[in-house]
Amino acid sequence: MSQIVTVPNAVLRQVAKPVDALNTRVQSILKDMEKTLKTAKNPQGVGLAAPQIGLPLRIFMIRPVKNGPVTAFINPEITHYSQRTTHPTSKKGVYEGCLSVPHHYAPLERSASVTIRYQTLNPQPSTLKTVQKTYSGFSAHVIQHEMDHLNGILFIDRVLEQNAKLFRMKGKNDWEEVTL
Repeated sequence: MSQIVTVPNAVLRQVAKPVDALNTRVQSILKDMEKTLKTAKNPQGVGLAAPQIGLPLRIFMIRPVKNGPVTAFINPEITHYSQRTTHPTSKKGVYEGCLSVPHHYAPLERSASVTIRYQTLNPQPSTLKTVQKTYSGFSAHVIQHEMDHLNGILFIDRVLEQNAKLFRMKGKNDWEEVTL
C-alpha cells in the first residue's frame, strides 16, 4: 500500500504520461492503487489517481459506492461532457474534496454526465481492453476530479476558477471557511 502524496508535492502538478503496455509493473501499480484506495479513511476515498501515489501515469480508480467495486481507468479520455451541470448549494450536497488536500472541501460545479474512453484490465488473459461508457451523477463528478489529477490540476484550482468557497473540516461536523 502506498502513501498518498499531498500538496505541495510537485508530481501533483505534472501532466501524467500514457501507459504503454500491461506489464508486471503496471499490474503491481493497479493492485497497490486499489488497496490504497480501499484503505483510505478520514476521509473515505472514492477516487485515486496514480500521481497521488507519486507516479505520473495516466491511471486512476474510482469507488463511488462505499464497499462497492473499484473500476480502473488506464489512458482515459473524456470524449463528451454534458451541458447540464451539478452544483451543490448546501453542505448536504456533494462537496468535493481530495485525499491530496486533506480535510478541505468545496461546492464545485461539474458536468452531470461524461462519456469516457479508457482501457481497463481484462483478467483472462491479462490484457487491456478498451471501453467507452457514459457515467452520470456522483461517478461523473469523481471521474472529472481524477481526470484533472492526470492533467496536473487540483480541485483547489477549480475553487479559484469558479470563485467557490473553500471549507476546512474541523472535527466531525464543524466547518470553517478558509481562503486561498
